[in-house]
Amino acid sequence: MIVVEQIEKRFGGLLAVNKVSLTIKTGSITGLIGPNGAGKTTLFNVIAGLHKPTSGRVLLDGEDITGLEPHELFGKGLLRTFQIAHEFSSLSVRENLMMVPPGRPGEKLMNVWFRPGAVKAADREVREKADEVIEFLKLSHVADERAGNLSGGQKKLLELGRTMMVDPKIVFLDEVGAGVNRTLLYEIGDAILRLNRERGYTFCMIEHDMDFISRLCDPVIVMAEGAVLATGSPDEIKSNEDVIEAYLGTGLKNKPKEKI
Repeated sequence: MIVVEQIEKRFGGLLAVNKVSLTIKTGSITGLIGPNGAGKTTLFNVIAGLHKPTSGRVLLDGEDITGLEPHELFGKGLLRTFQIAHEFSSLSVRENLMMVPPGRPGEKLMNVWFRPGAVKAADREVREKADEVIEFLKLSHVADERAGNLSGGQKKLLELGRTMMVDPKIVFLDEVGAGVNRTLLYEIGDAILRLNRERGYTFCMIEHDMDFISRLCDPVIVMAEGAVLATGSPDEIKSNEDVIEAYLGTGLKNKPKEKI
């Protein structure tokens, strides 16, 4: 679904992403890991249109989407979440979800005046979709709660729910497990697996929790110093000495595998 070809991103004299090429297969859950400063989020930002690449290109289903704006990529089914959830804090969980779908009749004042039936029907349809998402994510008990009052894990679930409101082709998840307790992290992981298996969502996720990555992802791509270091299954990555060196600064002979 996604092909990244020789992407480079510089910020002045800083080379943040160095000639990265990778693929994300349709229907996969691909993990992207690496030490802090490896260039993972910058690569996400280039793919998702927040940064223009210095060179290289990105393809979505064979179409060159390099440099398109985030709202244009949204229309093509490419969505992303953030390390820090970006909810509308004063709106309820349900209202946050209902904000997502574009092109509704009520967005035009003339329709509110002259086509009130169409506006109400569209709003009812979106509300039903939001309630379906809320039930799927087990957020019914906070459906009418202000999003700003949610826990960190609930906000991450809400961000995932917002992507569900438009049935995307691919979702990029940036540290969806950061700051989330283990119980909610399991629920988030379960929701991602269900969306992948039952609805065919494709995911790519940045994450530091290797247990979480191992449960969900195959393949796993490792970045270090702005470049791709290794690609493989979770077990292959865990036993890769170059990966261990990048994370810990030591080889296998000095660090038993079971402690990594």
